[in-house]
Amino acid sequence: MEVVTSFHLLLGWRPGILGRMLTVLALLWAVSMGAAAQTSVLLTELRGERAPDGLYVSAQLKFDLSGAVEEALGKGIPVYFVAEADVFRERWYWSDAHVASARRYMRVSYQPLTRRWRLSSSSEPLSNAGLGVNLGQYYDSLPDTLAAVQRLSQWKVADASNLDADARYSLRFRFYLDSSQLPRTMQLGNIGPSEWNLSVDRRLDIPPEAGK
Repeated sequence: MEVVTSFHLLLGWRPGILGRMLTVLALLWAVSMGAAAQTSVLLTELRGERAPDGLYVSAQLKFDLSGAVEEALGKGIPVYFVAEADVFRERWYWSDAHVASARRYMRVSYQPLTRRWRLSSSSEPLSNAGLGVNLGQYYDSLPDTLAAVQRLSQWKVADASNLDADARYSLRFRFYLDSSQLPRTMQLGNIGPSEWNLSVDRRLDIPPEAGK
């Protein structure tokens, strides 16, 4: 309401149609600014490349963690990220056919004893107990760890057997912070949803192979 009050004082507001219109415009502006502030993920690069053995995706993201997320990490609570890729074959006579899916699950955690950061990644969901086969890398700082999370290079999302050389495809790419993996006590607690709302969703056209 401070925004609305500022508009009133600046324009010498008086009751009437003009005043109501200015009030509505001010509220819409405030809401749009609040929504923009929550859009914290930029997808600066997204490429799909066909290869003899399948389809590969490379992506570069850019985002900053909120204070609440960084505080949770500092307390030893792991934070989970998920990258999803779904491949569809275009069909003019019907809805597009889903032909392949790939998932990459990433967990960022802080190791207090060594004061190092660990990034675990797997094609299968990572449990809180850390069970299952996954790759782990250690970093000296949180920015270095996030730089690895934000970069996906030559990620295979479909086998050649699922693709036709002369067909057109579309790729849906999604990346998000998975707040459902937080401890149950935090999920039921009073955490600000906007502070954990970190995601991006984009579609990409994949043309037929060159010469087809």
